[in-house]
Amino acid sequence: MQFQVSNELIKQVKHLIDSNSDKQLRDMLNEIHFADVAEIISELSLTKATYLIKLLDSEKTSEALMELEEDFRERILENLSVKEIAEELEEMDTDDAADVIAELPDEIVEEVIAKIEDEKHAEDIKELLSYEEDTAGGLMAKELVQVKETWTVAGCVREMRRQAKNVTRVHSIYVVDKDNKLKGRLSLKDLLTASTKAFISDIYISKVDYVNVDTEGEEVARIMQKYDLEAIPVVDHEGVLVGRVTIDDMVDFIKDEAEKDYQLAAGISQDVEADDSVWELTRARLPWLILGLFGGLGSVFIMEGFEEALSKYRELFFFTPLIAAMAGNVGVQSSAIIVQGLANDVVKGSLFSRLLKEISLSLISGVTLGILVIIFGFIDGMDLLFSFTIAISMLCVIIVAALVGTFVPIILNKRGIDPAIATGPFITTSNDIFGIFLFFYLAKLILGF
Repeated sequence: MQFQVSNELIKQVKHLIDSNSDKQLRDMLNEIHFADVAEIISELSLTKATYLIKLLDSEKTSEALMELEEDFRERILENLSVKEIAEELEEMDTDDAADVIAELPDEIVEEVIAKIEDEKHAEDIKELLSYEEDTAGGLMAKELVQVKETWTVAGCVREMRRQAKNVTRVHSIYVVDKDNKLKGRLSLKDLLTASTKAFISDIYISKVDYVNVDTEGEEVARIMQKYDLEAIPVVDHEGVLVGRVTIDDMVDFIKDEAEKDYQLAAGISQDVEADDSVWELTRARLPWLILGLFGGLGSVFIMEGFEEALSKYRELFFFTPLIAAMAGNVGVQSSAIIVQGLANDVVKGSLFSRLLKEISLSLISGVTLGILVIIFGFIDGMDLLFSFTIAISMLCVIIVAALVGTFVPIILNKRGIDPAIATGPFITTSNDIFGIFLFFYLAKLILGF
C-alpha cells in the first residue's frame, strides 16, 4: 500500500517536536521519502518546520526543501544561519542550489557561497547564476557523466564509476574531445559489448541532440518533447559541454510557464499565489480591471452615439449582452487555439492563410447561430427584418472577433510579447467594443434609422 501523510501522522510529528523527542523524529522521518517529508513540513508552522529542517540530515532536508512552495521555503531559509543554508546547498544538485541562492537576499549570497566547502560545487553554482533564468543555461545542472573519445573502454568504465558518485541519475553518457567539446553520446549496450581495449572513438554515436546555453526554455521543452528525451546536453558558444537539462527540471519549467499563462489569460499581470498579501494580489489584478472599466466606458459612449436607435428600436438594447458575449467568447476561443499552437510550434504557414481559415470557421459558426436567432425570433413573434438584423450583425461580429483573436496573438508573438496575454481581458474587452459598434452600425444600415 502506498504511504500517505495522514492527519494522525501530522499530529504525532507535532507532538514529538513539542516534547523535543529528537531521536524518535529522526528514526521516523529518515525512513520516509523526502517528498512525504516535504508534505509533512508544509503542514507545520514556520517554527516547527524550521525545527525539523535543522534536526534532520541535510541529505534528506535538501531534497525536501525543493518540494516546498517557494514562499514557504524562503521563510524557512530566513530562519537558518548562513552555515546551515550552505550545508543544505552542499547536498543539492547545482541547478537546485542555484535556484535556492537566487531566492536569498543579495547581502548574504556571497557569504553562503563562501561557506560551501566543496569549491567545485560552489564554482558550478556561481556559473549557473550567470545565465538568464529561463534559458538552457539557467535550467541546466552541472552534474553529468562525460568520457573522452581517446579513452579505452576499460578506462572509460573506471572513470564513469568515479563520476557517477556525484550524479543522482545517469540518463546519458556524453563523449567529448580533449577540449571538452561535445562529440556525441555513448550507448551503454555498445560499451558493455565492446572489447575492453577498444577506443571510445570507435563505438560512440556522433548524432546527438543538444542546445546552447542561450536557448530559450520553451525551445528546450519543444526539442525534448519532439525527440522524447529524458535529458539533453547543453554546450557553450565554443561547443564545450557545460551541463545537461533533465526531464524533471523541464517538467517544473513547463508547470511554471503554464501557471503564468493561465494567470495572464485570467487577467493577472504578475506571478502571484493565493496566500500572497492583499497588496500584491491587488497590484497583479487591478491593471486589467482598469482596462475592463475603460472598455466598458467605451461601450457606453458607443451606445450613447446610437441613442436615437435605442429610442426607436429599444429591443436592440436587450440583444446587446448577447452580441458582446458572442464577440468575447469567439475571440477567446480563437486566441486560445492560436496561443496553444504557438506554444507547441504548430502554427505554420502564412498569416493570410490562417486568417482565411478563421473566416471560414466563423462563417459556419455565424450562419448556424444566425439561423437559430431567426428561428427564436419567429417563435417569439419578432419582426422578420429585425431578426435578420440581429443574425447578420452577429455573423459579422463573430467574423471580426475571430480575426482579432487570431491576428493579435501572432503579432504579439512576433514582437516578443507573451501571446497568452491575448486570451484574457485584453481580447475580451477589445472584442466587446468592436462587437457593440458593429452591432449598432449594421442595425442602422439595415433598419434605416
